[in-house]
Amino acid sequence: MRKLLTVIILFVFTSLEGLVAQEVTYIKAGLFYDSEQNVLLKNKAIQIEGNKIVSIGELNTIPSHAAVIDLSEYTVLPGLIDGHTHVLFSQDADTDFAAHSIQSLTMESEALRALRGAKRAKSYLDVGFTSIKDLGNSGLFLDVALRDAINEGTIEGPRIFASGPIIGATGGQIYGVSPKHQSLIDLEYRIVKSVEDAKIAIREHVNQNVDLIKIAADNLPNNTRLSIDEMKMIVKTAHSYGLTVTAHTVNNQSAWDAIKAGVDGIEHGFNIADSTLTLMAEKNIFLVPTENSRNYMNTYVKLARYDEDDLEWIDWYLNNQKKRLMTAISKGVPIVAGSDNYTDIGVSAGKSSQDMFRAYFEAGMKPLNILQSSTYISALYLKKEDEIGALKPNAKADIIAVKGDLMNDFINTIENIVFVMKDGKVYFNRDN
Repeated sequence: MRKLLTVIILFVFTSLEGLVAQEVTYIKAGLFYDSEQNVLLKNKAIQIEGNKIVSIGELNTIPSHAAVIDLSEYTVLPGLIDGHTHVLFSQDADTDFAAHSIQSLTMESEALRALRGAKRAKSYLDVGFTSIKDLGNSGLFLDVALRDAINEGTIEGPRIFASGPIIGATGGQIYGVSPKHQSLIDLEYRIVKSVEDAKIAIREHVNQNVDLIKIAADNLPNNTRLSIDEMKMIVKTAHSYGLTVTAHTVNNQSAWDAIKAGVDGIEHGFNIADSTLTLMAEKNIFLVPTENSRNYMNTYVKLARYDEDDLEWIDWYLNNQKKRLMTAISKGVPIVAGSDNYTDIGVSAGKSSQDMFRAYFEAGMKPLNILQSSTYISALYLKKEDEIGALKPNAKADIIAVKGDLMNDFINTIENIVFVMKDGKVYFNRDN
């Protein structure tokens, strides 16, 4: 009898488990963005089970009496990805980066910093970014802790891909620190002292379960930089653990050296030469151009209290951004959308990061290409193209919807978020 009861209980439990698994939801998409093919399709049905997409079909495939979310009046997209964030760091426009960094390290507890970072992270989800790549300036692996807190459901936020402390040469990017206080920099950066130490640095990051490696190929305005041999060791060791390496670069020589060392991507590349872009295209190395729009720059210079008679550099800056971006595209360099907006301009971090869409558009990128750079191409860079960045079977149910005309009114439409789902959970639905 006991064995019979056990069999019955197991049968009932298994049957109930099966019933739960069969509960599905359908989304009606008036317009559907296929990020892999980079096209808009009409009238599609997205079948979702749990946190995964099961199928993409026609509207007539939706069963009667099925649970339906009707987004037939909107354009449905994969959750957006910001490929360059710093959610654990924020400064006012009129403060110095180095001074603020030291103040943050000495006068802001890790707990307070993490709580502030959690609020900033949540603001990305509010505007349709379901994933972000967070690249340092985050203390000693606070980004990893924030990622884990979100993943376990303790707090709400986007899916975080965390790099841990930026790996760089002596001094890091915090300039002007006196010799006796250089140890403070070790609280924010992992300073590499030799080729062998570069290997150890990667092992330390792996041990803390980072998702990728971020290096500073140059430390401008500090003059120190990683050697090619140090970067080669970083890349070799990281790749042996299955981690990609992305390199912050300001000047062209550091970008060239990082590429020769084997990095997978370049962040910023502000002064990158055409010949270096050609090399990137040949090696299929990703570029994350962190652009700003004219609106953003106008707001920034006011908050930073620039002299109104000394703003000629803005035109040079914007023109330089445009030239670099359009040259990279013409050469076939894969472009990943990234904001790098860590300056407080009076709006949330997520809202501030939406500015990259305006910047890319003003520079000459086409709307669908901007979308692909902030979805599928970004996911490719993260080696997560089967999980995020595209609406397809077995991908995570990270889905957003926008209201408007993406092709003819791109900026207003991409900022008009009406629906956000992450991992199958609805976070925002304007119609409800």
